[in-house]
Amino acid sequence: MSDEKIRVMLVDDEPLALRGLKLRLENFPEIEIIGECSNGREAVKDIRAKSPDLVFLDIQMPGLDGFGVVRALIGGPAPLFVFVTAYDKYAIDAFEANALDYIVKPVEDERLSDAIHRAREALKSKVAANRESKLIEMLASLSDDDRDRIKELINDPAWSEKQRYSERLSFKDGSKVVMLMADEIEWIDAAGDYMCIHAGGKTHIIRETMKALEQRLDPARFQRVHRSAIVNIGKVKELHPHSNGEYFLILENGFELKLSRSYKEVVARFL
Repeated sequence: MSDEKIRVMLVDDEPLALRGLKLRLENFPEIEIIGECSNGREAVKDIRAKSPDLVFLDIQMPGLDGFGVVRALIGGPAPLFVFVTAYDKYAIDAFEANALDYIVKPVEDERLSDAIHRAREALKSKVAANRESKLIEMLASLSDDDRDRIKELINDPAWSEKQRYSERLSFKDGSKVVMLMADEIEWIDAAGDYMCIHAGGKTHIIRETMKALEQRLDPARFQRVHRSAIVNIGKVKELHPHSNGEYFLILENGFELKLSRSYKEVVARFL
């Protein structure tokens, strides 16, 4: 195994976390990243198709979470799993004993190096199959959820579209990373090359395009109402027409946004 690459897949619904882990793994020449997934359903299909040696798997994902991914792979070849979690409450003895490893976010280089060393040794000694079969048995007994529910999620063509959008979003605001629940966001507007995210009475300024932000937000809840503005539909209290064909949106906090004529079709979403 020493002369071979460790074929790795990354699974995380947070783009920033996924990008950060990928950058750190580039420092390990023995690692070959063969795929990245942003939700559990996509991960199950790609793991089955690509048969990676090692998967860095986020536990907390909407819909099919990390445990659901492992349960969905019952009955077929399984890779080594390193659980990635923002909460160390998941790092209990059972996971440590049966999973290859776990890493708590934010990922530290030393812990990542330890996990890769464990993977390399496990693959060398060919204990992976036995270890993961125990992990699958353990996870299968964790919950009373019916396995049919997982199969239904995996086979539902509408699921991947619905689960593309995370309930929790991360944004880099200056030197810090801000985590926001999607429901907290009231509206977003452009300020030159920057976007201003207004949430809970605070404004977070990030360097990202309006188009990129729009792709991260669920269109069932967030709508473009102007060339340079996106609004959370659930935060709109009133809608006032204007004589020139435009509308004014009054948010719950009293802020007023203009809905331009170019986006008139959006009006139906508020009626």
